[in-house]
Formats: sequence, C-alpha cells, structure tokens
Amino acid sequence: MSALLDVHGVDVSLGRAPRRRRVLHAVDLEVAPAQIVGLIGETGSGKTTLARTILGLDPVDAGKIVVDGTDTTGLRGRARREFRRGGTVQYVFQDPLRSLDPDRTVFESVAEGLEVRREPRSAVRAAVAEALDLVGLVPSLADRYPGQLSGGQRQRVAFARALAPSPRLLICDEPVSALDASSRVRILELLERLCAERGLSILLITHDLGTLAGLAHRVAVLYRGRIVEDDITRRVLTEPAHPYTRLLMASVPTIDGAGATPTERRALRAAVRELEAAR
Repeated sequence: MSALLDVHGVDVSLGRAPRRRRVLHAVDLEVAPAQIVGLIGETGSGKTTLARTILGLDPVDAGKIVVDGTDTTGLRGRARREFRRGGTVQYVFQDPLRSLDPDRTVFESVAEGLEVRREPRSAVRAAVAEALDLVGLVPSLADRYPGQLSGGQRQRVAFARALAPSPRLLICDEPVSALDASSRVRILELLERLCAERGLSILLITHDLGTLAGLAHRVAVLYRGRIVEDDITRRVLTEPAHPYTRLLMASVPTIDGAGATPTERRALRAAVRELEAAR
C-alpha cells in the first residue's frame, strides 16, 4: 500500500544567519491510508516544525514531502495555493481558544475552508452541519462564539473546521493536552472512529505515550530533530530499541508506582548522551 504521506530525507533550518540552526535532520516518515501514526518527542524535539513543514509553512533545505501523490516541496505560487485550498491536509492546533477567531461564530469558523473554495452556500451549510454532527456538537451551537463554549466543545469545533473540507490527512498537534479526562476520551474516540469509518489518515503529535497506546498503529520517536525509532505501537511500547525511547518508557508513571529506578534512569540518560557525543 503506497503511503498517503511520505516524508523522505527532510532537513529543515530555522532562523537567520548567523543564528540559523538545523531543526530537522534527514527525517523519514510515512503515513498509510486509514492509519494513525503517533509522533512523540520532548518539547523542542522538532515535532511542530515537522508538522509546519508538511503543511508547507516552513521550507525544506533538503529532501521531499509527497502528499497523496503530489510532491508538495516543489509547489510554488498558485499551485501551492490551490493545493492548500483543496483541503487534502488539515491541521488541528493544541489550543483551540487561540486557533479560533473570537469574533467569528462556530458556523463561520467551520465554514471558512469551504468559503475559500467558493463552494455554493447550500453546500457550505450542509457540510458544516455534517461536520458538527460528526464531532458530536448540537446544531444550536453554530451561532455561539468560542468564548461561550467549554474547552472540550472548542476543540471539537476545531476538529469540525478541519473535517469540513473532507481531508485525507489530518495532523493533530497535542490535541488533548489541555483537556480534562472526559474530553480527552471523547476526542481520542473521535480520532479512532474517523480512521476506522472514514478512512482518514492521522498524524498525532504528542509528548505523552499514554495517548498513543491502544490508538496509534505506529509510533515514530523524534529526538533532537531525528527519527530514532519507528515501528508498530506494541513493539515501541514493550520492546523499545533506542535509549531515548527506553528513557521515555521509564518515565511513564504506573498505578503501583513501579518503573525504572533512579539509577536505571541515570544509566539511560548517560546512554543517550553517549549517542549524541558519537555523532
């Protein structure tokens, strides 16, 4: 099965000389159709930069990104604008309150991507209603503003806005980190349902391994701008191959308090440092 998303050998640098620095190093990542891939890494590892690069917001220094058969790294001008308006790739931000315009109603926010494509008004209304229903929001919320919604409702509006243009790839950047437990469960169940019933491909970015267990088909571990591990979720969680992944697993709290001892954690950190020094 050919990948819907194929990131191959991508290098990305940010900033201006003389402070320009390499953020992503020869990154390879694939997401197949109807597959959930988890991308995990600590703050500053390059997760959001990779998402922005896939979206075309940050340019690549080397490598290529192919989305649904289109090499997006080669798109310029009108071709890039048309690809974006097509809605093949959509993005859900971590903080829905900041990503939603406080002066636009729920309807206006969800309809925005369709109106950019100049869809007929009747088609826009139908698509908005379907998107809100899909994420479990009642029609009466369409006239409300973000400030009148709960955090969980706002995040579901963000998902509705992303789903309205019928994307094939959904990139979710820490979509549940700011939510309470019940809202987290609803959002994760929604992602699982979208993948199973709609065949949607999802790249789920997180720093929390627990979010990926039982949900993601594969997990890629990003450490200091490099993919250091990429395998099926069960193997990554139970048989981590890279020292950094083992350190992540050792840091996950358990109900009985079991886990790596401080000595074991220090040994894992030392192994990671040795790997970095050898580069």
